[in-house]
Amino acid sequence: MGAAIRQKQRAERGEATTEMVLVTPVLLLLIAFVIQFALWYHASHVAGAAAQEGVRAARAYAGTAEAGKERAEKFLAETGPTVVVGADVHAIRDVEHARVEVHGHAPSVVPGFRLPVDAVADSPNERLTSAPARNGGG
Repeated sequence: MGAAIRQKQRAERGEATTEMVLVTPVLLLLIAFVIQFALWYHASHVAGAAAQEGVRAARAYAGTAEAGKERAEKFLAETGPTVVVGADVHAIRDVEHARVEVHGHAPSVVPGFRLPVDAVADSPNERLTSAPARNGGG
């Protein structure tokens, strides 16, 4: 009777090993997807911040689209070139509005899984106006 119990325990030990062999890769892939999502989320926020920095420079009084593009690119370089991979910045400024777009993708942890990152910031331009006349009564 003792031999039968030992043999059953050995068989169960083999089943546990087989389960671990099957579950471990799935668990690691799940963890990789969580990390991939976190990197995409961070890259999206960095791209948005770069677009906002660029539009602030472009919309300023006497600002230019080139100044906005340079500021956004500088912001992306300061945060690290691996946060938004392959970043492409476009800036437009006309009489009324300034607009900066940042396009790229998040770093890839899962092979073959590439998430795009896009951000747009649009704002009216600053302009000087005459000060309203004040009433001196007081």
